Amino acid sequence: MKALITGGAGFIGGHLSELLLNRGWQVKVLDDLSTGSKNNIEHLTANPNFQYAVDTVLNEMVMDRLISECDVIYHLAAAVGVKLIVKRPIHTIRTNVEGTDCVLKAARRYHKSVVIASTSEVYGKSSSIPFREEDDTVSGPTTKHRWAYACSKAIDEFAAFAMAKETGQPVYVVRLFNTVGLRQSGQYGMVIPRFIKKALANEPIPVYGDGSQSRCFGNVKDVVRALADLVLCDQAQGQVVNLGADEEITINDLAQKIKSVLGSSSEVVHIPYNKAYEEGFEDMQRRVPCLEKAKRLLNYEPTISLEDTIREVAEYLRGVKSNNGS
Repeated sequence: MKALITGGAGFIGGHLSELLLNRGWQVKVLDDLSTGSKNNIEHLTANPNFQYAVDTVLNEMVMDRLISECDVIYHLAAAVGVKLIVKRPIHTIRTNVEGTDCVLKAARRYHKSVVIASTSEVYGKSSSIPFREEDDTVSGPTTKHRWAYACSKAIDEFAAFAMAKETGQPVYVVRLFNTVGLRQSGQYGMVIPRFIKKALANEPIPVYGDGSQSRCFGNVKDVVRALADLVLCDQAQGQVVNLGADEEITINDLAQKIKSVLGSSSEVVHIPYNKAYEEGFEDMQRRVPCLEKAKRLLNYEPTISLEDTIREVAEYLRGVKSNNGS
C-alpha cells in the first residue's frame, strides 16, 4: 500500500508515518512546515519507503502528481491550535476549505481513497454528552472567530461525502478529540505539553478561564493505530468515526494531576479568556466522545493512561531541554 499524508510533518502525521512504515507501507509526506516540523519525521528519512516534500496542499500541480502515485490519502493538513485559529481566521478558513477542495479534486481524478481528519470542534456547543457521530452540531455565532475552524471542518466533511455520493469512491471521516503524546508542541496552545513544560520548571501553570471546562486526552499511538486500521475496514467507508479517549477530566484537575505525577511545586494560576485569546472568546464546556462506533468497526479502545502519557511527554521535553543545552 502507498499512502500520501498531507500535513505529515505534524505531530500526528509523524506518528502515522512511522506506524504505516512499520506495517510495510510506502509513505510520502507533504507539509509546508507552517506548523509541522522536520523533527517529527527526521528519524524516518533513512527508510527507503519514506519520502517527503515541502510544499502546500494548495499547489494543485504537486498534489496531482503525488495523489496519482498513491493508494490512500490521509488529509491531515489544517490550521491547528486555538491560538492560531483566533489570531489568523482567514488563514484557517483558506487552509481548511481550499486545501481539502484541492485534495478531493485530485482524488476524484484518480479515484483514490481519502481519509479526512476532522475535529471534535464540529460538535460546537452541543450539550448532548457523550458526542455521537449522528448528533446535531451546534455552532456559535459567525462573529466569533473561534467557530471558523469548526465550520470550515464541517464543510470539509460535507465536501467529502458529496464526492463519495457522486463518484462512489471510498471516503472516511474521523473526528479527532484531544490527541497528545511524544513530540507534541505546546506552541499553538496544546494544553498538556504547555502545562508539563511549566511543571518541570516549577513555574506557574496558566489555566485559561475558571478551569472547570473538561476534556478527554487520547494518546497519539492509540489514535494512529485506528487511522491505519480505518482504510482496511469496508464498513467504515462513508462513515464519521470519533477517535480519542473517553476519560473526562477538568483542566483544573489536569493541572493538579500533572503536578502530582511530576512532583512539581508549580502554582496554578487562572487567566481570563479575554486575556488568553480575545474579548468575548467562547469555549466548549465539555468535550467527550462516544467511542462505540470505533470499537464496533475497528475494535478500538484507548490503551495508554493519561498518567503514562504525562510521563512520556515529560521525558521527551526533558530530552529536548537537555539537547538544547539548557
